[in-house]
Amino acid sequence: MKPTAGEKTFGLFNTVLMIGLCLVTLYPFIYVLFASLSNASSFLQHRGLLLGPVGFDLEAYKAVFKNPMIMKGYQNTLFYVALGTTINLFMTAIGAYVLSRPRLYFKNIMMFFIVITMVFHGGLIPTYLLVNDLGMMNTVWALLIPGAINTFNMIIMRTSFQSVPVSLEESARMDGASEWTILFRIVLPLSMPVIAVMILWYAVGHWNSYFSALVYLRNREMYPLQLVLREILIANSTDSMMTGVASDDKFAIGETIKYATIIVSTLPIICLYPFLQKYFVKGVMIGAIKE
Repeated sequence: MKPTAGEKTFGLFNTVLMIGLCLVTLYPFIYVLFASLSNASSFLQHRGLLLGPVGFDLEAYKAVFKNPMIMKGYQNTLFYVALGTTINLFMTAIGAYVLSRPRLYFKNIMMFFIVITMVFHGGLIPTYLLVNDLGMMNTVWALLIPGAINTFNMIIMRTSFQSVPVSLEESARMDGASEWTILFRIVLPLSMPVIAVMILWYAVGHWNSYFSALVYLRNREMYPLQLVLREILIANSTDSMMTGVASDDKFAIGETIKYATIIVSTLPIICLYPFLQKYFVKGVMIGAIKE
């Protein structure tokens, strides 16, 4: 059937609206990108929308990569993301698998106490005291262990595991498979879309995390990239990155350095998303439709 005039108008309106929303959403990132590529003095004199670099200049990026804390922060963050995401997936998968078993005793009671943590928690001070008493202060474990399982993610993964046919598990048990074999050889391979979503969510969470490091870390050599970025943006600690720059130009260059630092810290995680995007929609829709 041919679309009516009303349907064409409605479709055109939706298209224009979505393009507008895309532009509004993307422009802040584009603005930061263009500002980081601009000449510092010309950028400070610019007014209005920024539709391209003002006097193309890479000095801000050169200054960023000269800062040893940036590269150290990158190294630390990559380590925290890799190890933290591995711990998250392992712990979340075990918890989700146990809670997805139909014959688990007291399952509803356990789910109640697990879900209630999404609303109520001990707070920062009790958590800090617990981490301190466990001897994890100023260690990598203070950043990874307290948040090893995200309740919401575990519920999503549990729903995915429940969709695996019971006949497969029963057949595996008849062949002598243990629970570990069923989890790692059957359930997880059949749940790759939700696994990809968990990797994305946990990795982005670790990549953007700075508050835990701010609270628990005292050694600057262990700072993640986001904490280094916080120092540059909030503490205005760009002077060490501008050796040999005249004092009159330091403020202008310092502004473009901040934008370049933002691009450097966000670009890797943005590049990761397209590889997982094909799983993303399917993964988050698991459990949304019941038959």
